[in-house]
Amino acid sequence: MLSLHHHLPGTTTNANLQFPPTTHLRHSTPFPKTLTLIPPKPHLPPLTPKALLQWNRKPQLSGETPRVVVVTSGKGGVGKTTTTANIGLSLARLGFSVVAIDADVGLRNLDLLLGLENRVNYTVVEVLNGECRLDQALVRDKRWSNFELLCISKPRSKLPIGFGGKALTWLVEALKARGDGTSGNGNGSTGSRSPDFILIDCPAGIDAGFITAITPANEAVLITTPDITALRDADRVTGLLECDGIRDIKMIVNRVRTDMIKGEDMMSVLDVQEMLGLPLLGAIPEDSEVIRSTNRGYPLVLNKPPTLAGLAFEQAAWRLVEQDSMQAVMVEEEPKRGFFSFFGG
Repeated sequence: MLSLHHHLPGTTTNANLQFPPTTHLRHSTPFPKTLTLIPPKPHLPPLTPKALLQWNRKPQLSGETPRVVVVTSGKGGVGKTTTTANIGLSLARLGFSVVAIDADVGLRNLDLLLGLENRVNYTVVEVLNGECRLDQALVRDKRWSNFELLCISKPRSKLPIGFGGKALTWLVEALKARGDGTSGNGNGSTGSRSPDFILIDCPAGIDAGFITAITPANEAVLITTPDITALRDADRVTGLLECDGIRDIKMIVNRVRTDMIKGEDMMSVLDVQEMLGLPLLGAIPEDSEVIRSTNRGYPLVLNKPPTLAGLAFEQAAWRLVEQDSMQAVMVEEEPKRGFFSFFGG
């Protein structure tokens, strides 16, 4: 004889399971004649940012391809090269064809962060001099074959006097004309084809190297940190980009420390967004793993398990694909401290 103490998990009183009419409860009213058995829910993994990226839909590529994006900041040391490496490989992992151009002529570092320094045999200088073909200068990543690196020159080498914005524009046009021009399919094929994204790692400053790097671009990702020196340089660079005709400018705030924001020792992401007035592509938390990944030539987004900074780079790449942005929000903390700014999706 069944009683309420023997209910199966997930059962309610209203369905099609019949009981004998003699069944009744001890010292109570007769037992309900019907029960509903609800099948157990399938096991689902915990809802985390990683789960959202891996098990949700694939991002839809927006805009005309190839999309030429310059990663710049004005101030040095804020994370331009780190951002280029991590977002580039994130895009490749999403199935898009990517070419990353290291436009920093004198201080080339993108190959080090990607672990490809020993494979750079030819550069753009040799291509312009007719010593090699363009496809010979492109270094394909072994981990993701739809990601390629192109360096402007080798360390301690001199660029041709005539190299400038026009030469880099010619180079980008040559990349666009590769293969049959197929782009946007996102299947990660290894054939020679026009890339979906061309990322240009811009050198620091606003001199000739900066002007050369931004010339072929039609959109920009501005990297800044929550300090006044970086913000002043970022504001100046924003004006220069707009004067050059680049209107699609999004911002990434790097090295965010929530403990300092709570203590009112650092500007929040919302403060930075209000000061610069730019759409927010991502907020990257401070992470000691950045130094380890840089020394190993192994970008953060490839770490297993991923770090918070690596997940933030993946989400920024997702938004870049769909030309989307995030919104910095206010989160209420302890009443004594009032409100502080934090970053949210």
